[in-house]
Amino acid sequence: MLGSLLRRSPRPDSGRTPDVPVNWGRLFSYMRPYLKWMAVAFVMILGTSALSLVFPLIIQQVIDAVLVENSGDLLNNITALLIGTFLLRAVLSAIDTYIINYIGEKIVYDLRVDLYNHMQSLSLSFFSKRRVGELVSRLTSDVTTLRNVLTTNVNLFVQQILIVIGSLVLMVLINWRLTLFIAVVTPIMAGLGVALGVILRRASTQIQDELAAANVVANETIQSIREVKSFVREDYERARYDGAVRRALDIALKVLRVRAVLGSAVTFVGFGSVGAILWFGGREALEGRLSGGELVAFLVYALSIAGSLGAILSLYTSLQQALGASKRVFEIMDTAPSITDAPDAQIVTRADGRITLAGVHFSYDVRQEVLDDITLDIAPGEIIALVGPSGAGKSTIFNLIPRFYDPTAGAVLLDGVDLRAITQYSLREQIAIVPQETLLFGGSVYDNIVYGKLDAPRDAVIEAARNANAHDFIMGLPDGYDTIVGERGIRLSGGQRQRVAIARALLKDPRILLLDEATSSLDSEAEHEVQEALGRLMQGRTTVIIAHRLSTVRIAHRIVVMQEGRIADVGSHDELIARGGLYARLHALQFRIEDALADMPDDPDA
Repeated sequence: MLGSLLRRSPRPDSGRTPDVPVNWGRLFSYMRPYLKWMAVAFVMILGTSALSLVFPLIIQQVIDAVLVENSGDLLNNITALLIGTFLLRAVLSAIDTYIINYIGEKIVYDLRVDLYNHMQSLSLSFFSKRRVGELVSRLTSDVTTLRNVLTTNVNLFVQQILIVIGSLVLMVLINWRLTLFIAVVTPIMAGLGVALGVILRRASTQIQDELAAANVVANETIQSIREVKSFVREDYERARYDGAVRRALDIALKVLRVRAVLGSAVTFVGFGSVGAILWFGGREALEGRLSGGELVAFLVYALSIAGSLGAILSLYTSLQQALGASKRVFEIMDTAPSITDAPDAQIVTRADGRITLAGVHFSYDVRQEVLDDITLDIAPGEIIALVGPSGAGKSTIFNLIPRFYDPTAGAVLLDGVDLRAITQYSLREQIAIVPQETLLFGGSVYDNIVYGKLDAPRDAVIEAARNANAHDFIMGLPDGYDTIVGERGIRLSGGQRQRVAIARALLKDPRILLLDEATSSLDSEAEHEVQEALGRLMQGRTTVIIAHRLSTVRIAHRIVVMQEGRIADVGSHDELIARGGLYARLHALQFRIEDALADMPDDPDA
């Protein structure tokens, strides 16, 4: 039943982790900076383990000496020694627990920062193929799982190993025949534990993947809650989330059944060995080779070994579960960015702003070419509008300019230099993007504007807001520039978000401006405010606009008409209309509607 479950083929959209070997050295390398602390913890473990081994010997003394000699003073002394032993063990255990948890929290920090930093270095293509919930799951639950295996589990594993070894040595000293007798059951327990661990390792990876899928559903639903409620799809989303969580539940329940069977088998073998010890030890006592106190001490040591072996097997299964999480984490950390700087890439300090596309071809995959031999030269300070039907390749050109992607053939140049010969950082410092749907960060208005230039003084931020026609509405907010805009800027209107984005771009003072239909979703009043702000923003800057609205297109020096990945025509608005080609047809279908709406009277009865 479980075997068939674990061999099941993954769903195509589940983002499964490939079954790749784990590099143990790499996994435990996160402990290397804390080896001194681990050494202190190891000393504490030695102390607590040694004191644990002393306890059965004290019990032996109580039985063999106190009860035989009937001495109250000796009983008091041994009891005081026993309490002192427990107190010292408690102190050492407290120190050990603090150190191990301290190391664990530091490792969690290191892992999360390394993983997050690596994600930041990855190219846009990586994120286009991943879901947010899946990545967040790897940053949170997977990293926490690794923290446990690298610290708490390692600590307990070492402690239990020391107890097992120490107990075996003392048992041999007490009676080697009895020790040899119980050694027979140990391989049975170990075999059961290994089998359980292998099953849990494979199942744990599937459980983590299913939980990541559930996180994806939750993240998408919460981010799109307005759409969920407007389409009345709450029940549908509940069912979608329930299905994702239920798949994880089904796997977990099947694993629990296997774990219960094998765990019970281990328990039976363990307690059966206790009965065997009592039988064989009793015969040794009858033969005079074992005292009553030694038999009790031997039994306590045997129970300690059984408990330690059970703990080791449990830790082993936890380790197997953690391997699934480690694969998921290191799979991302082993992903190389598709866009990298050349070793001799040059730094651009202040570009003139000439953009050249020379014979550019591009495809997201081998099946379909998105751009086919695009050649275009954009002069410094020129405003270019890209128009065309959906899928014509406008957004792809848009993404090639800041080098989010590289062309599959041809080249994109800035001031005559191939973008691949320029550092990504210095290139993107020359560019500002105002998207169609501005997504602000969840902090304050001020934080969102200063994001364009983090070291800008407050006066510069306010001046940028004034030029973006944003200052007046910002001052009308409850806390002015310190008003929290909410996640994705939800507390601001679309026009307000756009003006904040324009202010951010103005503050950056770029040489190149990319506008992605920046006014297409605004009402007339908001559009006027944004258009006025955009007019200030575009002054003296090379500007590329993806636009459909006539008012936006007419401000362009040239209009580039795209069709099926090619440039179909280039010219001014009047020139393109006069030619009667694709642009004229688009104008008739789309822009004429806008003109008609503009001519409609305000009074519907007029």
